[in-house]
Amino acid sequence: MSEQVSDAEGAVREARPHVAGLGTVLKEWGRIGCIGFGGPPTHIALLRELCVGRRKWLDDKAFEDAVAACNLLPGPASTQLAIFCAWHVRGRLGAVVGGIAFIAPGLVAILALSALFLAGAPPLWVEGAGAGAGAAVAAVALHAGIGLIAPSWRRTTQRARRVRWLIYAAVGVAGAALVGPWLVLLLLACGVVEVAAQRVRQRTGNTASVHLTPVLAAAAIGGGVLLPLAWVALKVGALSYGGGFVIIPLMQADAVDRYGWMTDAQFLNAVALGQITPGPVVHTVAAVGFAAAGVGGGLLAAAVAFSPSFAFILLGAHRFDRLRGNPTVRAFLDGAARPRSAPSSARSSRSPPRSPSGGSTR
Repeated sequence: MSEQVSDAEGAVREARPHVAGLGTVLKEWGRIGCIGFGGPPTHIALLRELCVGRRKWLDDKAFEDAVAACNLLPGPASTQLAIFCAWHVRGRLGAVVGGIAFIAPGLVAILALSALFLAGAPPLWVEGAGAGAGAAVAAVALHAGIGLIAPSWRRTTQRARRVRWLIYAAVGVAGAALVGPWLVLLLLACGVVEVAAQRVRQRTGNTASVHLTPVLAAAAIGGGVLLPLAWVALKVGALSYGGGFVIIPLMQADAVDRYGWMTDAQFLNAVALGQITPGPVVHTVAAVGFAAAGVGGGLLAAAVAFSPSFAFILLGAHRFDRLRGNPTVRAFLDGAARPRSAPSSARSSRSPPRSPSGGSTR
């Protein structure tokens, strides 16, 4: 009976009036895929400007919740956010069209450049482009973080919740600077803290919540080539947390040390390609696939890496609005969303890896 109810809710959600046509989705998400240089902070800023600011398909709160939820999923969070926003606009077909439009421009570019880059020493103009793109990432990340901070702070009106908001932000900054790929654990911890704090407040009032906050915050701190290639891509797309930049050491361990598809210098060039091309940073896996098995390997790696993102959204997005209405889930997303904007700013101050020529690879 419960399964029938769930299926009915999904059908009703999927049957809601579409707010835009497929042509609009293809155009807008393709535009972001073409101009989205700089990685996840840029993508989040562009999607927010489109869906919240310009088209008003989502309000600030819904978008912030979507960002928080996608960052708790394994795989490339900004790609999942792009697919979710397209789903919200045009349903499942829109999610597929929007996701492909977002991914395809950078994928075509990185495969074309891989043939040039990985064959030998890259041309000076490409090295210069990589260095320039790396220099711009800090400003883009800072701008995206500020764009998420302001509306979140305005919606936090109670004194106790503002105290926790500041603590979550501090945890996010410290986590981005110190714990790297384990940042998702801090996001989960902040969500649990907010759930506990709101439940205590409901039972005992605001005062207990204020006294509980420091204790909870301290707890929060606290066979051939193709098969291995598909496994590496699956780990990138379905088993890794922390966003596009976090998967770089994961891929390097496999592509360079374990399977020997690339040298260290070639891998750093591949990472640079992920920065100077638009779209998801996870496109770097296509360059790894190209080095392992040519264009076919690049396409296989991209397909395997991005498939889990489509699956997560297509199978679970229709439950998102219902979950947001649950007080426990609502509190969890509030807690997990607060530190998310802080890492964008903190990451902008961290020194990126450098290519053999001395240029930045981020």
